[in-house]
Amino acid sequence: MLRDDAPDRRGRRRTHRESRNSPPMRFLKLFALPLLTASLLSASLTSATAVAGGEQAAPAAAKAPPVPLLWKISDADNAVYLLGSFHLLRADDYPLSADIDQAFAASDKVVFEVAPEEMFDPTVGQRFMQRARYQDGRTLSKELPADLREKLNRVLAKNGRSLSQVDALEPWFVNLSLVLGVSQSIGFSPQLGLDQYLMRQAAEAGKATSGLESMDHQLDVMDSGPVDEQIKGLREFLDKPDEVPGMLEDIHKAWRNADLAELDEKARREMKDKTPQTYRMVNTERNDAWVPQIQKMLDDAKKGETLVVVGSLHLLGDDGLIERLRGKGYKVERVCAACASGTPDLAAPVAPAPAEATEAGGAGGKPVKTGSGKPAR
Repeated sequence: MLRDDAPDRRGRRRTHRESRNSPPMRFLKLFALPLLTASLLSASLTSATAVAGGEQAAPAAAKAPPVPLLWKISDADNAVYLLGSFHLLRADDYPLSADIDQAFAASDKVVFEVAPEEMFDPTVGQRFMQRARYQDGRTLSKELPADLREKLNRVLAKNGRSLSQVDALEPWFVNLSLVLGVSQSIGFSPQLGLDQYLMRQAAEAGKATSGLESMDHQLDVMDSGPVDEQIKGLREFLDKPDEVPGMLEDIHKAWRNADLAELDEKARREMKDKTPQTYRMVNTERNDAWVPQIQKMLDDAKKGETLVVVGSLHLLGDDGLIERLRGKGYKVERVCAACASGTPDLAAPVAPAPAEATEAGGAGGKPVKTGSGKPAR
């Protein structure tokens, strides 16, 4: 459900609730942080911190598929499809667009942030919780200022809980748990997230899969944010908890509509400006590590195509994967049959894809490859 101060169809905002112009950092954890967060928290980890987010809406009428955040990066003989995911979705976010189905069918391999076998390793939950807990004698109540302790206690009390039950947990984990509790109360599920859906599809199709980084690296990223930035994120939730459902709806709507300008404003720029060190660790440094891996997929002498699925934040802006790979000399095409010609794209604009990039061609309905030469080195 969208609030009365959600953006209108032209992206403008009503002015009586200025706080909604810039969604709090807490939502980026669902939008861009490692996908394991949602999956692990979705089981039993939210029990100590879950908060009600309002009544879950009745099933809606069938919707058009989400507009895909999908690009084709190619050289003379290989292509990589880059797909921006949202880690928690609803049943009515399916089916996916034909563009994604075609890219999936054309790809010999599907690469995720973390390989599926690591993602679902039964030891991950224990390793996750080890990082979520203080290991040096500190406690949450000692780390938080008095006013924030009082606000957290009030939120927890709505579900018959108290600060003492989460005192051993670090602020980043409490923040994520609170957000996930609200998201699930309004119908979002990590099991329906784009990553998990495509992992299941890849397994059913017998496609090879792999990951761009290890599970332990993702756990370290989540656990390494500066304490002051962790507390800032938690404060943003606790200052206005009743606004969380509407804000989550807003950012999901922007993803669903592939509103790149809105996503860039609400996600990448917000995160970079408010919590620069977290942004560096979550986004920039991971992009730095992923670009050479994607280059290797393209430069491999063996012909073939690969679908790479990552959090949508990683595709946005000058430091995103799209512009980084464009800068290496590869051909970059937007794959989006539903996108109007000339629609603004990324913060650093990407030209609309030619028609053949979004239509099936050749044997088996494989998208036509329009690679130019090998990129200049």
